[in-house]
Amino acid sequence: MNQLSGKHIVLGLSGGVAAFKSAELCRRLIKAGATVQVVMTESAQQFMTPVTMQALSGRPVYLSQWDTREPNNMPHINLSREADAIVIAPCSADFIARLVQGRADELLSLLCLARPIERVPLLLAPAMNREMWAHPATQRNLRQVQADGAQVLGVANGDQACGETGDGRMLEAAEIEEELQRFFAPKLLRGQQVLVTAGPTFEAIDPVRGITNLSSGKMGFAIAQAASAAGAEVTLVAGPVHLPTPRGVRRINVRSAQDMHDAVMQQAPAATIFIATAAVADWRPANAAEHKIKKDGSGQVPQLAFVENPDILAGVARLPRAQSGELYCVGFAAESQDLLANADAKRRRKQVPLLVGNIGPATFGQDDNALLLVDEHGHRELPRASKQALAQQLVQEIAARLKGGAGA
Repeated sequence: MNQLSGKHIVLGLSGGVAAFKSAELCRRLIKAGATVQVVMTESAQQFMTPVTMQALSGRPVYLSQWDTREPNNMPHINLSREADAIVIAPCSADFIARLVQGRADELLSLLCLARPIERVPLLLAPAMNREMWAHPATQRNLRQVQADGAQVLGVANGDQACGETGDGRMLEAAEIEEELQRFFAPKLLRGQQVLVTAGPTFEAIDPVRGITNLSSGKMGFAIAQAASAAGAEVTLVAGPVHLPTPRGVRRINVRSAQDMHDAVMQQAPAATIFIATAAVADWRPANAAEHKIKKDGSGQVPQLAFVENPDILAGVARLPRAQSGELYCVGFAAESQDLLANADAKRRRKQVPLLVGNIGPATFGQDDNALLLVDEHGHRELPRASKQALAQQLVQEIAARLKGGAGA
């Protein structure tokens, strides 16, 4: 399911202190199964040595349009024709301006100009000072370079080498790799509005204690990431977890089951797919104490009364848009035993077309999982794999069902 496996990436470095991140990016791309051909401008060599990039890529680094190693002496033609994508990281303000002007007096801008634009995409990871980034000339050039067919990956906000703080930092290597994975992923859910819940909920007993569970949120976050990569607009309603928001995903943080219910019901009218991955508490204390409940030494245990939380999945499945098929609902069941029987019973009870079951104790907090897909036609297992891989498989399954494909 790795979208970079077998891809050939031309990694271009223009001048900028962020070039140190390009070394890590090169390593990550190769680890993901891509081959990497590095091309460096003269100014890039002031920040990173070709020796380092050659050692990491396992290929000679190209520095000049006059490189005689090419039999036809045309590296700008050969390198661009062999590429599945050209990635410029870091991409300086000067290099963006060169692309806009169609400059061709050094190898990297020359091969960008000479690439077959209809089949070799150009992706730019800008890196510059915050004032350079905000300057009207840079913003004008960014709009033009995108109009000319390049994809700008955006910048990060934070501390800069000059000592200032703001927009203009190059994305981290992991973020650029994620963007490339997204770029190459088939857009199976293009045009869909996907709403995902993830993580546990926390039901307060008093200001310092509560009822929760061991869900890490990793499966739901992976599904949100996979759906976004597949072209969907994704809203992620997340319980209390410490996970980074997937790129391109809109996140709403909640705490309790009631909070999650309210957020989902507010977002559901715009959704076309609802994936209820969160491990929502079934009950909550009827009355949370205003102050911490303390032991008094008597040995008496406080008596807690509970009320049932709203059923988020069933509530969405009962909406008219879900009943008519405009909103496709996918439920999750975290069980401890009898997975198939319990998952099928939950699917029927909540009246959803697809129920995904897993053994909770075997997956909570883990990086991998195994899933059981249950629908009206039967069931099918997705063998244990990384949660990222399973999320991509689940997205493919949902897309196939939306197009009228066979069920489980």
